[in-house]
Amino acid sequence: MSTPPPADRRTLIADTAIGLVAAAGLRGLTHRAVDGAAGLPAGSTSYYFRTRTALIAACYQRLAELDLADVDDGGPPGSVPPAAPPALAVTPPDRDAAAAALAGLLYRWLTVGRERQLARFELSLEAARNPELQADLHRAGQGARARAAGIAAALGSDRPEEAAELLVAWTEGLLYDRLAGALARSRPAPDLAELAAVARRMLAAALADPA
Repeated sequence: MSTPPPADRRTLIADTAIGLVAAAGLRGLTHRAVDGAAGLPAGSTSYYFRTRTALIAACYQRLAELDLADVDDGGPPGSVPPAAPPALAVTPPDRDAAAAALAGLLYRWLTVGRERQLARFELSLEAARNPELQADLHRAGQGARARAAGIAAALGSDRPEEAAELLVAWTEGLLYDRLAGALARSRPAPDLAELAAVARRMLAAALADPA
């Protein structure tokens, strides 16, 4: 088997690290564990990411890339839900279409993207304890807010940055509540129609004229 080039190896390491955090939390994230899970020679992870902080920062960047790919592309062919609405970032300036796309995105992140989102929560909390990571987390979060602001502007918002902050915050809160909140295990399975209704309410509130 050929050795992957450095760029691919960095991606492999970040993806593997995210998977380990999803499965075992941050206690499962070590350089040695990533080497083993990725099938790489011992010392590979520490060669590319010398410290645990650098490894976590790489996870932030990779998570942002994956989430933005879902926003921009609507997920890979055959992704859940079947016959998903169009990608959120390319929907026409129509609130119903945007709500349908947002619902599809939420559905994906609550189902096939569940483990990635759980890992993101775990890794994000680490920045609250480690000041060295705060700038990396901030940079990783800017892409989502920029996309949300563009969508809000296309939908007619006079204050797209403010609308984007609300949309991102509500999306984060909904994901956390459904995946890790106190009632997460007792909630029914994600339902696309119910998420579309929630998305319409989120958009209507975010785009409303400020008082």
